Amino acid sequence: MAREPASGSENPAPRSGARQSGRHDPPEVIGTGFLLSALGAHSSMSFARRLAAIELTPPHVGVLRGIGLVPGRSQQAVADEFGIPPSRLVAFIDELEQAGLVERRRDERDRRVQRLFLTPKGLKTMHQIAEIGRESEQALLQSLSREERLQLHQLLERLMAHHAITVHPGYRAMRAGEDGPPRVSP
Repeated sequence: MAREPASGSENPAPRSGARQSGRHDPPEVIGTGFLLSALGAHSSMSFARRLAAIELTPPHVGVLRGIGLVPGRSQQAVADEFGIPPSRLVAFIDELEQAGLVERRRDERDRRVQRLFLTPKGLKTMHQIAEIGRESEQALLQSLSREERLQLHQLLERLMAHHAITVHPGYRAMRAGEDGPPRVSP
């Protein structure tokens, strides 16, 4: 779209994408996908910085949440939910167990199966994580009104449902062959 000539000027300002010499720059395209990606990366980094205070990483939080939502699931079921090989999940669970956040219990009917549960410390940590999440979200969305936040949330939920995204796609990237999980301190 051409800009209106400045008052008293006879030559209009160049159009977006055109240099005064007549050559063309690449079009300036910042689409919604880019904006979502940039905000998502910013949000993830902010959340990760806040989690560092309790010596956790976002992937560990996701696994803790998955265990907390359905206590007693097998390691295999949690691995399936997150789309990662069970051997990769074991490293996460080992660290969370060493930190005192998760416990494994043998299934009474099938001793080969490990059932996962949050410990009391794990449950307390989940409350801390929820507060960190609220603080992170408040910082991210502070320029929006309550109504705008609700509308944005609803639109994003609709997009997630449309694309059948139920688990953060980052877990899918943690397939075999990559280095182990981020480390947690006990």
